[in-house]
Amino acid sequence: AYAGSNEGLNIFGLYRTQWVGLEGAPKTATLSVNTPLGDSGLGLGVNFVNDHLGVMDDNTLSVDLSYAIDLNYHYKLAFGLKGSANLLDVNYSKLHIYNPSDPVAESDIKNKFTPNIGAGLFLYSDKAYVGLSAPNLLTRSRYNDNDVKTLREKLHVYATGGYVFDLSNDIKFKPAAM
Repeated sequence: AYAGSNEGLNIFGLYRTQWVGLEGAPKTATLSVNTPLGDSGLGLGVNFVNDHLGVMDDNTLSVDLSYAIDLNYHYKLAFGLKGSANLLDVNYSKLHIYNPSDPVAESDIKNKFTPNIGAGLFLYSDKAYVGLSAPNLLTRSRYNDNDVKTLREKLHVYATGGYVFDLSNDIKFKPAAM
């Protein structure tokens, strides 16, 4: 529901790495672009996330569409929908396995495709905002579907809020919580 809530084109990028120098250390790269679509009340966002951890490479591409309505002179309420596609690769052959006949390591996972949908609400003004979202409404099984080991992701609901304090004409303080 956040897509298009600010004026103009917004681009955000992030690269994060942990345990620098260790083989297989966690790395995350994110690129997010969103914009309002004219004066229609519609907003469009596109997000890409790559998570790399050890032998796992997890890529998610999502498209967000929002529609905002004016509640009054100060506040807008946006309703959002998300469609996402996830590709998972797990290269077990890179592991040093004690028991090579372990069924977990029998076959790599290559481009396992998992679709998902999400929804959210975002109430905002120039001074404050609150939001509620569930970006992954569908349950997703991870790694494999046999009886050996399956991890199921559960539904997560996120709440956020923030306020803008004008400390001077040029300085704003924007605390937020999630």
